[in-house]
Amino acid sequence: MSTLSAEVISIGDEMTSGARLDTNSPWLSQRLGELGIPVRFQSMVGDALQDNVDVFRIAAARADVVIATGGLGPTADDLTRDALSLVSGRPLVLQPAALAHIESLFHGRGREMPPRNQVQAMFPEGSLEIFNPQGTAPGIDLTVTRPDGGTSRIFALPGVPAEMKGMFQQTVTPRLVEQLGGQRRVIRQAVVKCFGLGESDMEAKLGNMIARDHIPRVGITVSAATISLRITAEGAEEAECWRMIDATRQEIVRCAGEYVFGEGEDCELQDTLGQILAARDQRLATLEAGHGATLAGWLAGIQPRRVFAGGQVVAEVRSDEAELRSRLQALDADWLLVVAGYPDLRTQADNLADVTISLCGRHPGEFWQSRQQLGGHPSILHPRIGKAGLAFARSVLIDPAAADRASQR
Repeated sequence: MSTLSAEVISIGDEMTSGARLDTNSPWLSQRLGELGIPVRFQSMVGDALQDNVDVFRIAAARADVVIATGGLGPTADDLTRDALSLVSGRPLVLQPAALAHIESLFHGRGREMPPRNQVQAMFPEGSLEIFNPQGTAPGIDLTVTRPDGGTSRIFALPGVPAEMKGMFQQTVTPRLVEQLGGQRRVIRQAVVKCFGLGESDMEAKLGNMIARDHIPRVGITVSAATISLRITAEGAEEAECWRMIDATRQEIVRCAGEYVFGEGEDCELQDTLGQILAARDQRLATLEAGHGATLAGWLAGIQPRRVFAGGQVVAEVRSDEAELRSRLQALDADWLLVVAGYPDLRTQADNLADVTISLCGRHPGEFWQSRQQLGGHPSILHPRIGKAGLAFARSVLIDPAAADRASQR
């Protein structure tokens, strides 16, 4: 395991109130993971001095590295400097070089620096500056002593994402690499995407792979009926991590291969279907019937755009082969994917829908159909139905014989 652990802190009332989404913490967690420093905690705190002091003290006591964003501006509610001064027991002192840079930024913009901005050049005594080439808020690099006698290194960065990212990559990363020295570990992740099973059923299929002591770790998350299996490997070298990931990926495919549709953080069913169509140089149109429509919106954004011939939405449709083949002949497409049975979701109770999914091709014999009962909360049911349609089309195009067997079950 890595010799260092980390905590990431997001600071600001705009974060705790929900007025702004925190995008800094996920980005920082990923970058720290790439350095081999696992993030064990993420915290969020508003613009109250004592709350900031408490959060920094707690973080420093339990993490070797603390990365904070926000609270370094010139206004009265920017309290990170004051909080770090209190946590470390060191007074704030003026850093002339930082002040000169801030003044030069204002001069370059044809403005005189307001006196209040001088506070941005104040640092806890003994701390290091993290140079900010883009803005007036330099960062702070401060090492504090923990109650157990160990130390925690705190890096305070501005909340502006563009400034924060540049400062982290240009200054914080080299300092952390130097601190790790020969003890540096590598952490790499891969994501396997699945559809068609519930979380508990997937867990049962994977067995010991998702145990907390399994190496590499495999975590399960579910979003809009899609299961993401995140494989996290840690090793001395990147190649070692990828060897472990590849072995686990193969084991996942062995255990749950029929439900695996792709890999990657952003991979969705429509993307894999688009790749299949592109490889065949074919186009697909969609027809959705009932009280919803999800396919057209998803497929409109896939690449290459040419594989999607467009989508229609109707109140109801006959799902027999003759009707659908007639509709397909009027379209500039090789395939027509039909999903009929989107239920009315005005109720807040769980729903159970009788859904008919059909895929019709231009050539004789190219007609497959599956009738399914799909249920769930109103917030998830329509996406689940749409993804069931995409999964059915994908299975047919990959292996028509297997799709025939599935439709007969």
